[in-house]
Amino acid sequence: MALIIKDRNVVADCWRRLELNADGNLPAAPPAGDIIVPLAMWQGQREQLIARPGRLGVWLDSHEDPANVAEDLKLFGVVAVNFPTVTDGRGYSIGRLIRERYGYKGELRAIGDVLRDQLFFLSSCGFNAFALREGEDPQEALAAFGDFSEAYQNSVERPLPLFRRRYLASPGGMEWS
Repeated sequence: MALIIKDRNVVADCWRRLELNADGNLPAAPPAGDIIVPLAMWQGQREQLIARPGRLGVWLDSHEDPANVAEDLKLFGVVAVNFPTVTDGRGYSIGRLIRERYGYKGELRAIGDVLRDQLFFLSSCGFNAFALREGEDPQEALAAFGDFSEAYQNSVERPLPLFRRRYLASPGGMEWS
């Protein structure tokens, strides 16, 4: 069983991610078990997937709009966002939309070309689970969450930017440095 980072711990991944076949066709869903399906499969087989035994998750590619699953988020045990390359940053925006606009509270997982160096920033966007790319050691990658002691900008984790946090923490609400 593969290992992932979830809630800043290394855990076994009990989900099976279904991928499109080499010819681009949708795969067949196994009769039972916890699965993460591509958006196209969810859109084409929604009722059958809901009826089968096991938990259900969906994954979005970086070009797919999270609005396509916004009404169904309560049905998913996991929402995964695929990063096709380390330089494709669209998944960061998808993560923030899923958390902030659509209010998803469940597991938000980064999949695909996910490296240790991205973990701190992905968690700032609301991701709490990470399936690292082949060759990345999840135990060693845990150190990424401590790479930076502070962040200037607001995020899902820190709704106020640093200057506002400092202002509110200072005596009398003022801090000059």
